[in-house]
Amino acid sequence: MSADVIPFQRHLAEKYDRPGPRYTSYPTAPHFQDAYDAHDYRRAVSKSHEHPARPLSVYIHVPFCDSLCYYCACSKIITHNRERASEYLDYLKREIILQAALFDENRELLQLHFGGGTPTFLSNEQLAELVSALSSSFHFSAPEKREFSLEIDPRTVNTEQISQLRELGFNRVSFGVQDFDERVQRAVNRVQSEAQVAALMASAREAGFASVSVDLIYGLPLQTIDSFATTLEKVIALRPDRIAAYSYAHLPALFKAQRLIRNEDMPPPERKLELLELTISRLTHAGYVYIGMDHFALPEDELSLARQDGTLQRNFQGYSTRAECDMIGLGVTAIGRVADTYSQNVKTTAEYMKCLDAGELPVLCGYVLSAEDHLRADVITAVMCHGQVDFSAIEERHGIVFREHFAAALEALEEMQDDGLITIEAQYLRVLPSGRLMLRNVAMAFDAYLGEGAGRYSRTV
Repeated sequence: MSADVIPFQRHLAEKYDRPGPRYTSYPTAPHFQDAYDAHDYRRAVSKSHEHPARPLSVYIHVPFCDSLCYYCACSKIITHNRERASEYLDYLKREIILQAALFDENRELLQLHFGGGTPTFLSNEQLAELVSALSSSFHFSAPEKREFSLEIDPRTVNTEQISQLRELGFNRVSFGVQDFDERVQRAVNRVQSEAQVAALMASAREAGFASVSVDLIYGLPLQTIDSFATTLEKVIALRPDRIAAYSYAHLPALFKAQRLIRNEDMPPPERKLELLELTISRLTHAGYVYIGMDHFALPEDELSLARQDGTLQRNFQGYSTRAECDMIGLGVTAIGRVADTYSQNVKTTAEYMKCLDAGELPVLCGYVLSAEDHLRADVITAVMCHGQVDFSAIEERHGIVFREHFAAALEALEEMQDDGLITIEAQYLRVLPSGRLMLRNVAMAFDAYLGEGAGRYSRTV
């Protein structure tokens, strides 16, 4: 029985499919400023102590991968040299110590996420070292309160290692599957079997992981409706708690790895919308709740419950919970948000090590939000996470008259209202079921910076 019915109107999906931000932050990362440095970050941490009860969230970026996935646009380093990981780990420990020294000891570390690259490029012993370094420097919250998650390439671990990861304190795990079709896997240089993934997922459940997730990508070379339908059937049979189905953005001019994909293998442009329609239909009819954009979850999952009770948020990992946390980014390219600022670390390991050798935080750039930024971020979060904007609530929090302040945005959204995607009422903007695929388009109306290079973003549908 369907948990969520999302009407799919192909002509409207095509109409509104244009470049736009994913709104994992506002302002978005391209607007971070080079003038922002480690001194600005320290000031932000000091300001965060005005709210001493705010817990902490830590994101750690592990950039290494054993092999190159041709579709990948992430920040990664392809290497078989395990010494590089060992050296990087030593520097991560230094950054942990520098960061922890800035925060009051009573600030609980509630949320931890390892991303990449391939976090499981690190051995379990190295991951244990890293968790121990964090535990020594930060005040971990009680085990039942924690959300400690890890992204896993199924090709890099075995079932025994999964159990060991649970023993380290991780309670959420995400497996990068992308597609089960072997032809598609070969075309993107990422071959892994269904049996391999199924065994790892079973091991994760046996070990007591609270949440097991699967990542998929639609729009990859050689994908067909039939082949991806088979992948979806296999994933549904595995019954992960969450599924992220990402749209592949083929931009070989920007990402060198994608040039290894043969042009003749790429599906026609209309195929992506067909695959999106298929994905939404199959997953919602299988009982998954459509959280928004590319995220689905079982009704009892924490993400679904957060969507229901209004505590859903977006951060640099996508849809998430724990909006009350200050987020610390550790490792190359990692992004954090503390108080009213965003910060991003340097982008190469050489720069990273140079900063830490000098005893300085490896901050490359960042952004201090103005009152207007806070206002627009609040509205965009309401759109992206809750599918509606309560004008009175925004007015009360920010001291504005909503319809006056956002007159231009509301006028720009009239076309979406005429198309039956949203309603603009006296005190509410509501996204209708048929408009939930176009959340990014609605949010874009409130983005003051969108004119500054919108073409750099992926397409919205």
